[in-house]
Amino acid sequence: MTAGLRRGITSLTPNAVASRSRRALFYVPGSDERKLKKSQSVGADCVVFDLEDSVSLNKKSTARYMVYDALEDSKMSSSEKAVRINAVGSGLELDDLNAILSSKNLEAIVIPKVQSAKDVHFVSRMIDAVALESRREKIRLIASVESALGIMNIQEIATSDPRMDALIFAAEDYCADLGLIRTRSRKEMLFARQMIVNAASAYGLQSLDLVCVDFKNPEVLKDECREGREFGFTGKQAIHPAQIDTIQEMFLPDPKDLERAVKILQGFEHYTAKGVGAFQLDGKMIDMPVVKWADKVVSKAKAGGMKIPEPELNLDTGEK
Repeated sequence: MTAGLRRGITSLTPNAVASRSRRALFYVPGSDERKLKKSQSVGADCVVFDLEDSVSLNKKSTARYMVYDALEDSKMSSSEKAVRINAVGSGLELDDLNAILSSKNLEAIVIPKVQSAKDVHFVSRMIDAVALESRREKIRLIASVESALGIMNIQEIATSDPRMDALIFAAEDYCADLGLIRTRSRKEMLFARQMIVNAASAYGLQSLDLVCVDFKNPEVLKDECREGREFGFTGKQAIHPAQIDTIQEMFLPDPKDLERAVKILQGFEHYTAKGVGAFQLDGKMIDMPVVKWADKVVSKAKAGGMKIPEPELNLDTGEK
């Protein structure tokens, strides 16, 4: 794709999703030395060392040291290294941030139970005050929305800070907050999930879908991935290493969709140079909304490391 084509599309689609791939966001208990070591080789796009729900209160202090050491000793070259702190207002978040922000390898912070922009602002101020100066602009923020209030404040959360990169939907806490009974259909969470996706898309963020708690059933995981992708989520949370490959494969574009997207962009470049707006490709009309879709498909494929095909295209007839 030429630079001119990229500029043309970008001017029409300003809300570009963060370029770093986060198809699978994998949580690792921060107090479990064996799992911390094993996480070095899982291959998830984003590995999150957890200081929150998976760590009992009496192990919080020890976990902070263990997570810091895991960050510093990390040999993960491709995985993003993130930490989930305890919620702002829990009384634990300050010690969490003081412990991890001096790491030279920290790349992202997952903020749980975000209720409003104020929670994000607190973490951002701590980064400015404590993090290594060379790292301050590089640390990204990921907000986990887990309550009715968080969903109602989703716009202010999404736009709260330039470091914001992604929104997470936390199903279990959300259902607990509303007193919902979780079902296999997941219909009770439809509104909240679509609010997350819509806000993320509107403001150029990634969106990460709920955890599949039935981690021993690969068919349930595939069904959830398929649904999440169709809703517009860009990735999904994982709690078991066996979930990672399935998630990361299913949140890549289908090869047939990718090939068609490349053909659409080729046609767009060709016909734009001729001053033509809408054009025909394989018997179907192509206009700007379809071009924007194609650009997003190719961008996702590149971020996920897919090889971009180069189909031969007769651009005068629109036929391969």
